[in-house]
Amino acid sequence: MILPPAQRACIFVSPAMGQRKGYAFPASRLRLRDNSNMAIIVVGGHSRNLGKTSVAAGLIAALPERVWTAVKITQFGHGICSVNGESCDCAVDEHTMAISEERDRSGDSDTSRFLLAGARRALWVRTKQGYLAEAMPALRQRIAGAADLMVESNSIMKFLRPDLYLTVLDYETADFKTSAREFLDLADAVLLHENSRAQPKWDGVSLKLLQGKPVFRVRPPAYVSAELVEWVREKAFGS
Repeated sequence: MILPPAQRACIFVSPAMGQRKGYAFPASRLRLRDNSNMAIIVVGGHSRNLGKTSVAAGLIAALPERVWTAVKITQFGHGICSVNGESCDCAVDEHTMAISEERDRSGDSDTSRFLLAGARRALWVRTKQGYLAEAMPALRQRIAGAADLMVESNSIMKFLRPDLYLTVLDYETADFKTSAREFLDLADAVLLHENSRAQPKWDGVSLKLLQGKPVFRVRPPAYVSAELVEWVREKAFGS
């Protein structure tokens, strides 16, 4: 559901139930900013190294008239500390989340690439696998003053109703994240790697979930085409 400009706001959802495209979104919502011009774009994908960061940074650079806050969300597996991303023996209820703000504009890290692309702010959210809910209150506080929001994540879809959810797919990559599978039918558009064959290598994920969705071919290093930018501008901003 893309809200008309007069109704847009940054909306996070809480545990009561609502609906969007058949998915059970919580109905009770916390508005972080009453801004009719705000847009929220989420970029996800079914595996690592598909160009999700490049897509997010490319859209930020291609839409410089917007004031972007960019967020990258990483969920670490067992034995990895959310504070520093290193091996850790901390207990399950310790070090479950951390949020840091990027200051470096060199482009050496993913969040630094967001700043280099023109984002006003860039945040890196790290949690243990399955503990993203623990980070949501702190993240709400951090982005309360945001104008427009770009989020690189699939799992954020459990808590956030964006204006656009874009999913990056590569039929040549067999891995398929559970989070990407869970929200695939919610994607507003598919960004498909140009070298993808007719049938994907992955198993157990039906292409019927993608029927009727706009498909934009992407290729490195310029993952964002003029066609995609104009589509995003029209759908997210109504212009």
